Amino acid sequence: MNLPFLDREAELARLRAALSGKGAGFACVYGRRRLGKSALLRRLLSEMPAVYYVGDDREAALQRSSLASEVARHLPGFDQVDYRDWERLLARWWQDAPPKLALILDEFPAMVTASPELPSLLQKQLDHAPRPLVLCGSSQRMMHGLVLDASAPLFGRAREILRLEPLTLPWLRPALGLRRAADAIEHYAVWGGVPRYWELAAEHPSRAVAVAKLVLDPLGVLHREPDRLLQDDIQDTARSASILALIGAGCHRLTEIAARLGVPATTLSRPVARLLDLGLVERTVPFGRTVRDTKRTLYRLRDPFLAFWYRFVEPNRSRLAVGQLDAVAAEVERDWPVYLGMAWEQMARDSVAQLEIAGDRWRPALRWWGASTERTPIEIDVVAESVGDRRKVLVGEAKLTATAKEVRGIAERLARDAARCPELLGRRVSVAVWVLRVARPPADVEVITADRLWR
Repeated sequence: MNLPFLDREAELARLRAALSGKGAGFACVYGRRRLGKSALLRRLLSEMPAVYYVGDDREAALQRSSLASEVARHLPGFDQVDYRDWERLLARWWQDAPPKLALILDEFPAMVTASPELPSLLQKQLDHAPRPLVLCGSSQRMMHGLVLDASAPLFGRAREILRLEPLTLPWLRPALGLRRAADAIEHYAVWGGVPRYWELAAEHPSRAVAVAKLVLDPLGVLHREPDRLLQDDIQDTARSASILALIGAGCHRLTEIAARLGVPATTLSRPVARLLDLGLVERTVPFGRTVRDTKRTLYRLRDPFLAFWYRFVEPNRSRLAVGQLDAVAAEVERDWPVYLGMAWEQMARDSVAQLEIAGDRWRPALRWWGASTERTPIEIDVVAESVGDRRKVLVGEAKLTATAKEVRGIAERLARDAARCPELLGRRVSVAVWVLRVARPPADVEVITADRLWR
């Protein structure tokens, strides 16, 4: 199933502007695999003339020949020359190609692996005569080193540098054709915002079947997906995979992760920083604190698919390899409510800055946990400041199900907890409750249901 073009209109507009009109020049597109980079480029190709080539792992001579064949579709005879090096091919392209004909090199890092001189040669041509050029790649590490690093040959020459991020929650429901918002929440808890995962899941009748076929089955296309993500961007994949596995298993403090690995916590600074930069891991602190408060800093898997994979697949790889798929799938369904509850809680926080709640707009939300003014432990799922008045805060809690009576009880407890929270003393408090499935929400409490997340 091919999904329609989803939520990349802003990126498309920027690429159009960079490649057309006066001063058309160089643009860079990068991001983790399966986010729709190639789909974005194909959409661009439908609107403007361009030569599109996908790099691969072959020898440089074969890649030059393939690129020359693609160019020949627009410039007849271009492929009749034996280009012995990239300098000659690029020089002829710059000389003979019409000024408005763009050159798009997808999976550019693979080309550079075979031909390390390519960035410098492109720099030479761009400095001599800027023209429409797009470089695209899934290896964020290599794209950063080729374009974004101050020592890179192409540094400072791009008119646009687009890092594609996962799609947001509201796009999943129409993409999968789901009638019920709660079903879309369950899918997002597994697939996150990666459109290729959505495309694969759409071929199956339910979330559970898609998970079994695509993720749990050792032959499934996504069974080893985290390994591929790490190989794209990280040299020491063993250490990074170990960190992700421990976070996924419930180790959220750096000291705890270090203890489990048997290494000093200081040795984890660089691999953790890399995982943070790639968007695979997120660092969280209680509301009102900063990341300098290392004693209260926690780490979580930011990507829903990784969270699911390290919760259910990684600890069961041996069982799945010997054919116990049905047993593991049954355990996934047994533990699903707990996992979904944690995912729904994060979606609740993520939704705060997007919605008008209790008649106000709010800054991005965080959790709060710690000792109350009475020295008793309390936790609040959602805490956010008002955009217009920082003395006003929103507090909330996320539940999968609740009756109207239970919602009122939750709201009353939240108000009491806010009054005992050291960070919230003296502030005006609004209360909201996120409930995934509620039959009749009470009119006297601000209730956020799954349907509200699509408005």
